[in-house]
Amino acid sequence: MSLRIVVTVKYVPDATGDRHFADDLTVDRDDVDGLLSELDEYAVEQALQIADEADDAEITILTVGPEDAKDALRKALSMGADKAIHVEDDDLHGTDAIGTSLVLAKAIEKAGYDLVISGMASTDGTMGVVPALLAERLGVPQVTLLSEVSVEDGTVKGRRDGDAASELLEASLPAVVSVTDQSGEARYPSFKGIMAAKKKPVQSWDLSDLDIEAEEVGLEGAWTAVDSAAERPARTAGTIVKDEGEGGKQLAEFLAGQKFI
Repeated sequence: MSLRIVVTVKYVPDATGDRHFADDLTVDRDDVDGLLSELDEYAVEQALQIADEADDAEITILTVGPEDAKDALRKALSMGADKAIHVEDDDLHGTDAIGTSLVLAKAIEKAGYDLVISGMASTDGTMGVVPALLAERLGVPQVTLLSEVSVEDGTVKGRRDGDAASELLEASLPAVVSVTDQSGEARYPSFKGIMAAKKKPVQSWDLSDLDIEAEEVGLEGAWTAVDSAAERPARTAGTIVKDEGEGGKQLAEFLAGQKFI
């Protein structure tokens, strides 16, 4: 039987762009370019490596987001995934991590799965809670923050590295795992992969396809809220130390004054 791998990915604003909030205090995604979250590229890479080692495997990429989120799906497909699912609905605007986990869980159940792989966090929200929320909603084990992962005989195994020690973890499939940016460099899509991605199937679902009511998601259904936001202060001019024989002393005094030393 084919190993069914679902990789959850997110389309995020480019971190190098000028990011800010919209009037409703949600992230303004219209005025900045978006891309596949870099941390999710590691999840795609690990899925591809697991599939390479399996006798038979199929990788589905899943995202929740606006129309432009298809760009993130195409990037993952060009890396080598087999197909993709895009959940898009106007009522999803403002959905928080808990609401997102509901949508993802429903979509994963509808698609069918043996293993769900996520990045350790998104590069915009950086909450890192969705994999655990997914495991809870799906009622399966979670093995998170792995820097090494493999699947063998119906069991997913991995290594979680901490500050003082490393843990070897395993869980029976079906399961949810998340991987860190130490799990292995993500591959670059080849020209052949980019061309092939254009022909790979991308399904589009909305809330009605998943039996989710609009009140359960979006700003209305969010469990968390942003109360206020302020623009980042403009960068101030630095302090210039002219070395006229006592530059080292002045530098030390400046660092001590800022409590850096």
